Amino acid sequence: MKNIRMKDIADVLNISTVTVSKALSGKEGVGEELRDKIKLTAEEMGYRYNSMAKGMKEGKSYNIGVLIAERYTLDDGDAFYLKIYQNIVKVLSNGEYYGIMELVTAEAENSKTIPNIISDKKVDGIIVLGQMKLNYLETIKNTNVPLVFLDFYEEKMDVDSIISDSFYGSFRLTNYIISKGHRNIGFVGNINSTSSILDRYLGYLKALITNRLVINEDWIIPDRGEDGAYIDFVLPEKMPSAFICNCDSVAYLLIKKLKKMGYNVPNDISVAGYDNDIFSSLSSPKLTTVEVDVEMMADTAIGAIMRKIQGDNRTIGRKVINGNIIIRESVK
Repeated sequence: MKNIRMKDIADVLNISTVTVSKALSGKEGVGEELRDKIKLTAEEMGYRYNSMAKGMKEGKSYNIGVLIAERYTLDDGDAFYLKIYQNIVKVLSNGEYYGIMELVTAEAENSKTIPNIISDKKVDGIIVLGQMKLNYLETIKNTNVPLVFLDFYEEKMDVDSIISDSFYGSFRLTNYIISKGHRNIGFVGNINSTSSILDRYLGYLKALITNRLVINEDWIIPDRGEDGAYIDFVLPEKMPSAFICNCDSVAYLLIKKLKKMGYNVPNDISVAGYDNDIFSSLSSPKLTTVEVDVEMMADTAIGAIMRKIQGDNRTIGRKVINGNIIIRESVK
């Protein structure tokens, strides 16, 4: 699609580019009738106002910042967060705002260094995508920039959060695996790492309890260290018949490890993931997983942060977005 310029508008109306610029920036020297005509033509042609010039006048940047911990992008990365960010940008593109991502290094997080997009006043609001350390989050909140958490919540902070229904989604997924005849089921994920992993573990746990199944601590396998970086799985000597992983990228890595150990998935051991991101289809076999409605999550987060930017101080608390089980070949 052609990028509409002020010159294009000027050519259509047979006027000067300077006149178009004055009309769109609200400067004097253009009659009201002509100003309205220029604005209408600009809108019909799909012209996007220069957000920098408009922002200087209104004291806004017309940018939304998205902070993501760098650890979520290392190694195989977290395709789920990239998918959410893409949807955030897509939602913003329908309006007059833009999205700016900044990766937060472990050093910056530990030293509580304020992100450049905040210190340089490049954004009107911040969406933190993915859990970070409490002290760092408090530092961000203390800047008084409108703030929303996405895909996690922090019990010790009063900040609006948009999350997937990790508890119920994992509960339903575990019940599905039980319905396929599995009685020995493990869980892969560091339950102390993020609120979403903990909720998925608790959903798994509830399914085992309600079905009166054995809870074996040896089958709870950490997938990452305290710094959030993936670690090699330490699998038990006696294996369960199925594993539920806290996300698809971990399920993908687990299947690769199981194959190296000589196991067939799903004939020997079934594996399920969570998120329905690109790893669910890259995996062989393709993953049974829980699809998170990333479009709804992004849309809800944008709606929440825009209301805060506009001065609406009402809170939504913790907004939960439902997901659906996607059945593929990785569970026998």
